[in-house]
Amino acid sequence: MKEESGLEKVDYNQLKSISTEIRKNIIKSVHAAGSGHPGGSLSAADILTVLYFYKMKVDPKNPKWEERDRFVLSKGHAAPVLYATLAEKGFFSKEELLKLRHMGAMLQGHPDMKGTPGIEMSTGSLGQGFSSTIGMALASKMDKKNNRIYTLLGDGEVQEGIVWEAAMAASHYKLDNLTAILDFNGLQIDGKNEDVMNIHPIEEKWASFGWHVVAINGHNFEEIIKALDEAENTKEKPTIIIAKTIKGKGVSFMENQAGWHGNAPKDEEAQQALDELGGAN
Repeated sequence: MKEESGLEKVDYNQLKSISTEIRKNIIKSVHAAGSGHPGGSLSAADILTVLYFYKMKVDPKNPKWEERDRFVLSKGHAAPVLYATLAEKGFFSKEELLKLRHMGAMLQGHPDMKGTPGIEMSTGSLGQGFSSTIGMALASKMDKKNNRIYTLLGDGEVQEGIVWEAAMAASHYKLDNLTAILDFNGLQIDGKNEDVMNIHPIEEKWASFGWHVVAINGHNFEEIIKALDEAENTKEKPTIIIAKTIKGKGVSFMENQAGWHGNAPKDEEAQQALDELGGAN
Protein backbone atom coordinates (compact mmCIF):
# COMPACT_ATOMS: atom_id res chain seq x y z
CA MET A 1 0.00 0.00 0.00
CA LYS A 2 2.83 2.40 0.82
CA GLU A 3 4.24 4.26 -2.18
CA GLU A 4 7.73 5.73 -2.18
CA SER A 5 6.67 8.60 -4.43
CA GLY A 6 4.60 10.26 -1.74
CA LEU A 7 1.23 10.76 -0.14
CA GLU A 8 -0.41 11.66 -3.43
CA LYS A 9 -0.16 7.97 -4.41
CA VAL A 10 -2.01 6.68 -1.34
CA ASP A 11 -5.44 5.27 -2.15
CA TYR A 12 -7.49 7.03 0.52
CA ASN A 13 -10.74 5.59 -0.82
CA GLN A 14 -9.39 2.10 -0.26
CA LEU A 15 -8.33 2.97 3.29
CA LYS A 16 -11.80 4.40 3.94
CA SER A 17 -13.43 1.25 2.57
CA ILE A 18 -11.26 -0.95 4.76
CA SER A 19 -11.91 1.08 7.91
CA THR A 20 -15.66 0.99 7.25
CA GLU A 21 -15.53 -2.79 6.90
CA ILE A 22 -13.60 -3.00 10.15
CA ARG A 23 -16.24 -0.88 11.88
CA LYS A 24 -19.03 -3.08 10.55
CA ASN A 25 -17.30 -6.17 11.87
CA ILE A 26 -16.79 -4.54 15.26
CA ILE A 27 -20.56 -4.06 15.49
CA LYS A 28 -21.30 -7.57 14.22
CA SER A 29 -18.88 -9.27 16.60
CA VAL A 30 -19.86 -7.36 19.73
CA HIS A 31 -23.55 -7.83 18.91
CA ALA A 32 -23.03 -11.57 18.41
CA ALA A 33 -21.16 -11.79 21.70
CA GLY A 34 -23.75 -9.80 23.64
CA SER A 35 -20.89 -8.04 25.40
CA GLY A 36 -17.70 -6.19 24.62
CA HIS A 37 -16.31 -2.72 24.06
CA PRO A 38 -17.56 -1.02 20.89
CA GLY A 39 -16.90 2.65 21.72
CA GLY A 40 -13.13 2.58 21.99
CA SER A 41 -12.89 0.02 19.21
CA LEU A 42 -14.71 2.24 16.74
CA SER A 43 -12.56 5.23 17.70
CA ALA A 44 -9.38 3.34 16.80
CA ALA A 45 -10.48 1.80 13.48
CA ASP A 46 -8.84 4.40 11.24
CA ILE A 47 -5.55 4.18 13.13
CA LEU A 48 -5.34 0.40 12.84
CA THR A 49 -6.35 0.57 9.19
CA VAL A 50 -3.34 2.75 8.42
CA LEU A 51 -1.01 0.65 10.53
CA TYR A 52 -1.92 -2.68 8.94
CA PHE A 53 -2.72 -1.57 5.39
CA TYR A 54 -0.11 1.16 4.88
CA LYS A 55 2.69 1.16 7.38
CA MET A 56 3.54 -2.14 9.07
CA LYS A 57 5.59 -5.03 7.69
CA VAL A 58 3.52 -8.12 8.49
CA ASP A 59 2.78 -11.41 6.73
CA PRO A 60 -0.58 -13.04 7.53
CA LYS A 61 0.71 -16.31 6.08
CA ASN A 62 3.74 -16.20 8.39
CA PRO A 63 2.62 -14.46 11.61
CA LYS A 64 5.91 -15.25 13.36
CA TRP A 65 8.09 -13.83 10.57
CA GLU A 66 11.24 -12.73 12.36
CA GLU A 67 11.56 -9.38 10.57
CA ARG A 68 7.96 -8.32 11.10
CA ASP A 69 6.89 -5.11 12.78
CA ARG A 70 5.04 -5.61 16.07
CA PHE A 71 1.79 -4.05 17.24
CA VAL A 72 0.55 -4.31 20.81
CA LEU A 73 -2.97 -3.25 21.76
CA SER A 74 -2.20 -1.93 25.21
CA LYS A 75 -5.84 -1.01 25.81
CA GLY A 76 -6.71 -4.68 25.47
CA HIS A 77 -10.43 -4.25 26.11
CA ALA A 78 -10.68 -2.77 22.58
CA ALA A 79 -9.90 -6.23 21.20
CA PRO A 80 -12.79 -6.10 18.67
CA VAL A 81 -10.96 -3.52 16.55
CA LEU A 82 -7.77 -5.58 16.52
CA TYR A 83 -9.64 -8.79 15.71
CA ALA A 84 -11.58 -7.13 12.89
CA THR A 85 -8.36 -5.66 11.48
CA LEU A 86 -6.46 -8.95 11.64
CA ALA A 87 -9.35 -10.77 9.96
CA GLU A 88 -9.51 -8.10 7.24
CA LYS A 89 -5.76 -8.53 6.71
CA GLY A 90 -6.16 -12.30 6.38
CA PHE A 91 -4.67 -13.63 9.61
CA PHE A 92 -7.79 -15.73 10.19
CA SER A 93 -11.32 -16.18 8.85
CA LYS A 94 -13.90 -13.47 9.41
CA GLU A 95 -16.22 -16.24 10.60
CA GLU A 96 -14.25 -16.21 13.85
CA LEU A 97 -15.47 -12.68 14.57
CA LEU A 98 -19.01 -13.91 15.14
CA LYS A 99 -17.72 -16.27 17.84
CA LEU A 100 -16.26 -13.43 19.92
CA ARG A 101 -16.29 -14.21 23.65
CA HIS A 102 -17.95 -17.58 23.07
CA MET A 103 -16.81 -20.50 25.18
CA GLY A 104 -13.93 -22.31 23.48
CA ALA A 105 -13.65 -19.78 20.63
CA MET A 106 -10.34 -18.36 19.47
CA LEU A 107 -11.29 -14.71 20.05
CA GLN A 108 -11.85 -13.87 23.68
CA GLY A 109 -12.59 -10.61 25.48
CA HIS A 110 -8.92 -9.64 25.61
CA PRO A 111 -6.12 -10.50 23.16
CA ASP A 112 -4.39 -13.85 23.68
CA MET A 113 -0.93 -14.20 22.13
CA LYS A 114 -0.95 -17.98 22.54
CA GLY A 115 -4.26 -18.63 20.83
CA THR A 116 -4.65 -16.01 18.11
CA PRO A 117 -2.45 -15.46 15.02
CA GLY A 118 -1.13 -11.91 14.81
CA ILE A 119 -1.41 -11.12 18.53
CA GLU A 120 2.00 -10.10 19.86
CA MET A 121 1.12 -9.71 23.55
CA SER A 122 -1.75 -10.75 25.80
CA THR A 123 -3.15 -7.51 27.18
CA GLY A 124 -5.95 -6.24 29.37
CA SER A 125 -4.32 -4.98 32.56
CA LEU A 126 -3.91 -1.33 31.67
CA GLY A 127 -0.36 -0.17 31.08
CA GLN A 128 1.21 -3.61 30.91
CA GLY A 129 0.93 -3.91 27.14
CA PHE A 130 2.71 -0.59 26.71
CA SER A 131 5.41 -1.72 29.12
CA SER A 132 5.99 -4.89 27.10
CA THR A 133 6.71 -2.82 24.00
CA ILE A 134 9.68 -1.24 25.78
CA GLY A 135 11.22 -4.69 26.04
CA MET A 136 10.37 -5.50 22.43
CA ALA A 137 11.92 -2.28 21.16
CA LEU A 138 15.02 -2.68 23.33
CA ALA A 139 15.47 -6.29 22.21
CA SER A 140 15.23 -5.24 18.56
CA LYS A 141 17.87 -2.58 19.17
CA MET A 142 20.18 -5.08 20.86
CA ASP A 143 19.68 -7.58 18.02
CA LYS A 144 20.31 -4.80 15.47
CA LYS A 145 17.00 -5.45 13.71
CA ASN A 146 15.27 -2.89 11.53
CA ASN A 147 11.71 -3.72 12.54
CA ARG A 148 9.51 -1.24 14.34
CA ILE A 149 7.27 -1.56 17.40
CA TYR A 150 3.85 0.09 17.63
CA THR A 151 1.37 0.28 20.48
CA LEU A 152 -2.04 1.85 21.06
CA LEU A 153 -2.94 3.31 24.45
CA GLY A 154 -6.27 4.58 25.75
CA ASP A 155 -6.51 8.02 27.30
CA GLY A 156 -7.96 6.57 30.50
CA GLU A 157 -5.08 4.11 30.49
CA VAL A 158 -2.46 6.83 30.86
CA GLN A 159 -3.83 7.48 34.35
CA GLU A 160 -1.86 4.35 35.33
CA GLY A 161 1.54 4.87 36.96
CA ILE A 162 3.08 1.95 35.06
CA VAL A 163 2.64 3.91 31.84
CA TRP A 164 4.93 6.68 33.05
CA GLU A 165 7.58 4.28 34.32
CA ALA A 166 7.65 2.71 30.88
CA ALA A 167 7.69 6.12 29.19
CA MET A 168 10.73 7.07 31.25
CA ALA A 169 12.54 3.86 30.31
CA ALA A 170 11.80 4.26 26.60
CA SER A 171 13.31 7.74 26.60
CA HIS A 172 16.31 6.63 28.67
CA TYR A 173 17.16 3.90 26.17
CA LYS A 174 16.52 6.18 23.16
CA LEU A 175 14.03 3.76 21.63
CA ASP A 176 13.44 5.53 18.33
CA ASN A 177 12.08 2.27 16.89
CA LEU A 178 9.03 2.60 19.17
CA THR A 179 5.88 4.54 18.27
CA ALA A 180 3.03 4.85 20.75
CA ILE A 181 -0.37 6.13 19.68
CA LEU A 182 -2.79 7.60 22.19
CA ASP A 183 -6.45 7.04 21.26
CA PHE A 184 -7.55 10.32 22.79
CA ASN A 185 -11.36 10.17 22.63
CA GLY A 186 -11.82 11.96 25.96
CA LEU A 187 -14.02 9.31 27.57
CA GLN A 188 -13.52 6.26 29.75
CA ILE A 189 -15.87 3.84 31.45
CA ASP A 190 -16.84 6.28 34.22
CA GLY A 191 -17.19 9.40 32.07
CA LYS A 192 -14.95 12.24 30.91
CA ASN A 193 -11.23 11.96 31.55
CA GLU A 194 -11.09 15.34 33.23
CA ASP A 195 -13.82 14.32 35.67
CA VAL A 196 -12.30 10.95 36.56
CA MET A 197 -8.60 11.89 36.59
CA ASN A 198 -7.43 14.81 34.48
CA ILE A 199 -4.57 13.85 32.15
CA HIS A 200 -3.79 17.34 30.83
CA PRO A 201 -1.48 18.86 29.76
CA ILE A 202 -0.93 15.57 27.93
CA GLU A 203 1.41 16.74 25.16
CA GLU A 204 3.67 18.58 27.59
CA LYS A 205 3.80 15.56 29.91
CA TRP A 206 5.05 13.22 27.19
CA ALA A 207 7.53 15.81 25.95
CA SER A 208 8.87 16.24 29.49
CA PHE A 209 9.50 12.49 29.60
CA GLY A 210 11.75 12.83 26.56
CA TRP A 211 9.34 11.74 23.82
CA HIS A 212 8.85 13.28 20.41
CA VAL A 213 5.18 14.34 20.36
CA VAL A 214 2.89 14.67 17.34
CA ALA A 215 -0.75 15.75 17.68
CA ILE A 216 -3.23 14.79 14.95
CA ASN A 217 -6.84 14.15 14.02
CA GLY A 218 -7.06 10.38 14.53
CA HIS A 219 -9.69 10.03 11.81
CA ASN A 220 -7.75 11.83 9.08
CA PHE A 221 -5.81 9.25 7.06
CA GLU A 222 -3.31 11.75 5.68
CA GLU A 223 -2.49 13.07 9.15
CA ILE A 224 -2.12 9.54 10.53
CA ILE A 225 0.23 8.57 7.68
CA LYS A 226 2.32 11.73 8.02
CA ALA A 227 2.64 11.21 11.78
CA LEU A 228 3.73 7.57 11.39
CA ASP A 229 6.26 8.54 8.73
CA GLU A 230 7.56 11.35 10.96
CA ALA A 231 7.95 8.90 13.83
CA GLU A 232 9.94 6.56 11.61
CA ASN A 233 12.28 9.41 10.69
CA THR A 234 12.74 10.64 14.28
CA LYS A 235 16.04 9.54 15.80
CA GLU A 236 17.32 9.17 19.36
CA LYS A 237 13.91 9.30 21.03
CA PRO A 238 10.57 7.43 20.94
CA THR A 239 7.51 9.07 19.41
CA ILE A 240 3.98 9.38 20.75
CA ILE A 241 1.15 10.35 18.42
CA ILE A 242 -1.68 12.06 20.29
CA ALA A 243 -4.63 11.11 18.08
CA LYS A 244 -7.80 13.08 18.82
CA THR A 245 -10.66 10.71 18.13
CA ILE A 246 -14.39 10.28 18.66
CA LYS A 247 -15.54 7.42 20.85
CA GLY A 248 -18.05 5.35 18.87
CA LYS A 249 -16.96 6.98 15.59
CA GLY A 250 -19.24 6.16 12.66
CA VAL A 251 -22.36 5.26 14.64
CA SER A 252 -24.46 8.30 15.49
CA PHE A 253 -25.98 7.12 18.76
CA MET A 254 -22.63 5.81 20.04
CA GLU A 255 -20.52 8.85 19.25
CA ASN A 256 -19.17 10.71 22.30
CA GLN A 257 -21.23 8.54 24.65
CA ALA A 258 -19.34 7.00 27.59
CA GLY A 259 -22.18 4.51 28.02
CA TRP A 260 -20.99 2.67 24.90
CA HIS A 261 -17.58 2.02 26.40
CA GLY A 262 -18.55 -1.52 27.38
CA ASN A 263 -22.11 -2.24 26.19
CA ALA A 264 -23.19 -4.39 23.26
CA PRO A 265 -25.86 -3.14 20.85
CA LYS A 266 -29.17 -4.98 20.83
CA ASP A 267 -30.73 -6.22 17.59
CA GLU A 268 -32.33 -2.96 16.47
CA GLU A 269 -29.32 -0.92 17.55
CA ALA A 270 -26.92 -3.20 15.68
CA GLN A 271 -29.05 -2.94 12.55
CA GLN A 272 -29.14 0.85 12.78
CA ALA A 273 -25.37 0.95 13.27
CA LEU A 274 -24.77 -1.25 10.22
CA ASP A 275 -27.19 0.79 8.15
CA GLU A 276 -25.32 3.98 9.06
CA LEU A 277 -22.07 2.30 8.06
CA GLY A 278 -23.46 1.42 4.67
CA GLY A 279 -25.28 -1.85 5.19
CA ALA A 280 -24.61 -5.27 6.64
CA ASN A 281 -22.56 -6.64 3.72
